[in-house]
Amino acid sequence: MSPAAPPTPSPASPAPRLLDWRVRFGVLALIWGFSFVFIKVGTEGFAPFQVTFGRLLFGTAVLAVALVVKRDRLPRGARVWGHLTVAAFLLNALPFSLFAYAELTIPSTLAGICNATTPLWGMLLSLVALSEDRPTRVRAAGLGIGFVGVLTVLGAWQGFSGVDVTGTALALLASFSYAVGWIYVRRTLSGTGASNLSLAGSQVGLATLQLAIVTPLFTSLPTSVDVLPLLAVIALGALGTGYAMLLQYGVVAEVGPTTAAMVTYFIPVIATAAGVALLDEQLTWNTPVGALIVLTGAALTQSRRKPHPHPVAGNTATTSVPRTPTPDGATAFAARTAATPPTPVVGTTDGTPCRA
Repeated sequence: MSPAAPPTPSPASPAPRLLDWRVRFGVLALIWGFSFVFIKVGTEGFAPFQVTFGRLLFGTAVLAVALVVKRDRLPRGARVWGHLTVAAFLLNALPFSLFAYAELTIPSTLAGICNATTPLWGMLLSLVALSEDRPTRVRAAGLGIGFVGVLTVLGAWQGFSGVDVTGTALALLASFSYAVGWIYVRRTLSGTGASNLSLAGSQVGLATLQLAIVTPLFTSLPTSVDVLPLLAVIALGALGTGYAMLLQYGVVAEVGPTTAAMVTYFIPVIATAAGVALLDEQLTWNTPVGALIVLTGAALTQSRRKPHPHPVAGNTATTSVPRTPTPDGATAFAARTAATPPTPVVGTTDGTPCRA
């Protein structure tokens, strides 16, 4: 990790809030949980790449307004922008597109549960990519339990009957992309001196440019535009990719990343409830049971060793910094890392800033 940089103008000292953080936490969980329903409805009127492009476009618009209002500066340096371009692909353009394509053939409930596997992928990758991260028995058990949950959701004992293998694989690949992206950002964008909002806004803007290039190559303009899919895409971008990031910054600044990270475990529950209630998606017993197993495993993989004092006088114990997963793949954690001493943290989850 890069040496710590001086604190930057970020939401470290937020102004008094009109709403209690618990209310904002609940709104954040609802927005990200409903994102999978928005994707499903959006793909009924638009091609998957068009859904992703609209999502990023409206998300960028919200973050751009926030940057102007806060008079924040964009990151500086070609190196930073190069790394942000890669992060935009891994954390936004690719996983958002994969989820949109996945929901052509799988229910939104399954997509939401697949998203919850991101901490599992994050731990698995961190064992290889982050030499300072050492597994514990509890975390290793969590990894195994989590993947047992995935097999339960998919009904492995039935030969995965009734499950679209391609769509499910795309959703799992999207979650894997989040994990890869967070580790990449951890290694490359720590200590930039840029604020959370500046990094996230720039990253989402770059992802929008990437989709602006790709979308015309693989899609054509729709012959007609239905109101409901259009509203779903607008909500997906403005709320799920724009406003939700701003909400999370405030919650993290007020109560810390450990509490804010708990939103991850509400997302698949809300996504499942919304899919069943609003889209009449079928729910068999193994789906909620498997989801519960996945979340249990994911929670165990995020457990940390208690710090122990160093035996040499004058040294202090290394403390671990909780991760803040997010389903929207933002880079707020990078700026938080830049304002604090280097610590052995590991990446974990429509999305959503993460200590990776």
